[in-house]
Amino acid sequence: MNSKDNKPTLSPDTWIDKYADYLFNYTVVRVNDSDTAKDLVQETFFAGLKSAKNFQGKSTERTWLISILKRKIIDHYRKINSKKGQAEVRMNFYDSGENEGNWIEERVPQSWENESEKIIETQELKAQIDKCIDALPEKYAMVFRMKTIQEFETEEICKELDITASNLWVIIHRARTQLRKCMEENWFNN
Repeated sequence: MNSKDNKPTLSPDTWIDKYADYLFNYTVVRVNDSDTAKDLVQETFFAGLKSAKNFQGKSTERTWLISILKRKIIDHYRKINSKKGQAEVRMNFYDSGENEGNWIEERVPQSWENESEKIIETQELKAQIDKCIDALPEKYAMVFRMKTIQEFETEEICKELDITASNLWVIIHRARTQLRKCMEENWFNN
């Protein structure tokens, strides 16, 4: 949107309706935690409001917000990987009893089981995920792989498969729902 003097302007009052779902989906795939994803999207909106005067109109609002979000995601991982960040990340170890409470992550014993057991379990998990993806309808599997594994941009997938962005997100949602069900039935209940 442009004002009368052709200076680019933003419409922050529409951001949640227009971009929240897209930014959340973008984030949750990268951080694999919905609460963290929600927090990062909220931080993105706040940062966008604070730096709105810097918006030059060289990109769309959404692209501008995504660039802010990418920096928030990078900062999130930097914080976790720093010593200070590790000290702030606490792990819930016992839910009840005399040992109830959290451990600071950097003090948690790093290896509790045999390394070869971890490798085997990881391979088995990957094999089960692949089986569940293969069990999806062909179009769902293709879209899911392109978006989440190969990390194609939404626009590229839509162009390649001749579908709309909203159709893509419906397919992704349905694929994830079916994958979750498949994994619950074949992996978590074993």
